[in-house]
Amino acid sequence: MNKEFLTHYSTNLNREMQLNRYGDRGVPVVIFPSSGGTHNEYFDFGMIDACQEYINQGKIQFFTLSSIDNESWLNTDISGVEKARRHAAYDKYVIEEVIPFIKHKTNYFDKMIVSGVSMGGFHSMNFFLRHPDVFNKIICLSGIYDVSYFTQESDHPEVFINSSSQSLWLLKDQWLIDRYKEAQIIVCTGRGNWEQDGLPSFYKLKEAFEYLNVPAFFDEWGYDVSHDWPWWQKQMPYFLSKLDI
Repeated sequence: MNKEFLTHYSTNLNREMQLNRYGDRGVPVVIFPSSGGTHNEYFDFGMIDACQEYINQGKIQFFTLSSIDNESWLNTDISGVEKARRHAAYDKYVIEEVIPFIKHKTNYFDKMIVSGVSMGGFHSMNFFLRHPDVFNKIICLSGIYDVSYFTQESDHPEVFINSSSQSLWLLKDQWLIDRYKEAQIIVCTGRGNWEQDGLPSFYKLKEAFEYLNVPAFFDEWGYDVSHDWPWWQKQMPYFLSKLDI
């Protein structure tokens, strides 16, 4: 399996940013790390090995990104608005720099897959909802979709837009809604240890998609299914098998 450890300078973030590539063919899968995680996390916790069948078949290739969560949503020393503004710079980095970088590396110019576990699920949903022109397939595992988990200033417009389980209810843009209807959306949670924080926003997000008449597959696994890597290793290849790739 092809492995590449890549770096490029981000003008939006004013620093070198690292990302890894696993595979050399197929649809690019953009992976956001969990809370405070790195570009190496997905490999280190066995997710690449769990999905290796799809890589070896040339169906997909993974690009695992770095995050700046410790400077934005997880930074307890700044306001919620400042957290949102720092994340907005990260959004520009991903869309204006990472996606063109991936296209250049792969010569792939169609829409991509986005995914992540835990906080990576939070990011994946937000990036998909804001950029369905870039991503048309999404797998969110054990995410939290309510930004109030990270700040009490969730009502501020710059913050609220990142709270997908809430902001989706107010969406009026038919172009976006139509793009969502064309996409494949998979959201999964367990009901075991450490999953309870995410369950309210999981249900609220499910209701929002139903309210908009957007088909989306929301899957609840059992009370033995915890918020942890061994379960995500099972879930990710299972849901990849459900995508049209």
